[in-house]
Amino acid sequence: MNAAPDISLPLGLSEMADPPKPPARSMGRLRRYTLVLLRWGAIGGQALALLIVSQLFNYPLPVLACSLVVGVSVVVNLAITTLFPLERRVGELEALLQLGFDIIQLAVLLWLTGGITNPFALLFLAPVVTSATTLSKPVLLTLAGLATVLSLWLVFHYRPLPWDPAAPLDLPLLFRLGVWTAIIVGSIFTSLYAWRATKESRKMAAALAATETLLAHEHKLSALGGLAAAAAHELGTPLATIQVVAKEMSREIPEGTSLSEDAALLLSQAQRCRSILEQLSLRGDEGDAIHDQLSLEDLFEEAAEPFIDIDPDITIETYGEGPEPALRRQAELLYAMKNFVENAVDFARDQVNLTGHWTEDYITLTIDDDGPGFDPTILGRLGQPYVTMRTRQKTKPDRAGGLGLGVFIATTLIERTGGAVHFSRAPLGGARVEAKWPRKSLILPRTQ
Repeated sequence: MNAAPDISLPLGLSEMADPPKPPARSMGRLRRYTLVLLRWGAIGGQALALLIVSQLFNYPLPVLACSLVVGVSVVVNLAITTLFPLERRVGELEALLQLGFDIIQLAVLLWLTGGITNPFALLFLAPVVTSATTLSKPVLLTLAGLATVLSLWLVFHYRPLPWDPAAPLDLPLLFRLGVWTAIIVGSIFTSLYAWRATKESRKMAAALAATETLLAHEHKLSALGGLAAAAAHELGTPLATIQVVAKEMSREIPEGTSLSEDAALLLSQAQRCRSILEQLSLRGDEGDAIHDQLSLEDLFEEAAEPFIDIDPDITIETYGEGPEPALRRQAELLYAMKNFVENAVDFARDQVNLTGHWTEDYITLTIDDDGPGFDPTILGRLGQPYVTMRTRQKTKPDRAGGLGLGVFIATTLIERTGGAVHFSRAPLGGARVEAKWPRKSLILPRTQ
């Protein structure tokens, strides 16, 4: 069997190779309430630290000046709470201003209490990591730059750390630079980690949303029989009324007149509609026994149908122990196999082999091609969203798609049907996709 016309799959599975991009002017992902709540937490912590150090440890702190700095944060929080709705999401500019204020307020407080030698200098990380998880790169870089400059300034400019007057603590410059370096390295590491984890989470959420959308669409199509049955039930009563009225009209109107012919036509058409609705109702209730089952060969033929009559050649082979199982027709299974076959056709040079095998316990479907195969550097990550590279470019560069979101969706759909997907090198020299299910997950109950 030949394969591969220059068309894309329904719903464009393989065209979804890149994650959706948000609008340029969209609101951020950070709520104003979150910023206010974090600032209240910082205010409480700063006030508690001042109280403990000055009253419990009796260290000579500039309590009045520090209290004024903390009070500024209180005023800012009260003003934001009063003037703006807290449940709204803030834009990039407002988030930059609020987090920038937090960094400056912390820097002033540290300047009054030992500068970079104050252990609480570690708190420079908080606004930077917050921006890494929720805001854009420009905002993250701006806040990171502000924190870097202010923390470096605190290495050289600060009021002495409150300590025992009899044994003052004067840390050398090299140590202060080391502390500053540790803060910057920690900030970079935690920010990159948080940014990467958040990015992966967003990509996964977008990919899962695409999967749910595709599946919901197919389930709506599968439910048309039930909708037809419901429509037949709902339309039965008004149609019966039309029939009764048509009969009464035909009796009252003299025969041979034009109105008599119209009444007879109305009655016949109403009876015809009722017959059609009865058929739809019966079909929706009973289903289609032939359509609801597939052999392995039928499954492969339906998956390869969009690629008939154009190179590469597609061969189908099925074998196993005992009689061939009859599979339940599942939207997830069909869409997954269509997508894997399309990817094989995209990258194959001359040949794509579709093989189905069954045993008493398992059903295995294998798709092999003679293309460039999978890039070994991404082989372990295949099935994750937006992994799109093979060792070489597709043999048909004019075709859209690749190994990106489509493969993630196909893998997810197969897992939902109870199967598992394994990617490896094919005997033909290209890529192999092997999907395997426990037999009871796919076959019809009456064949078990």
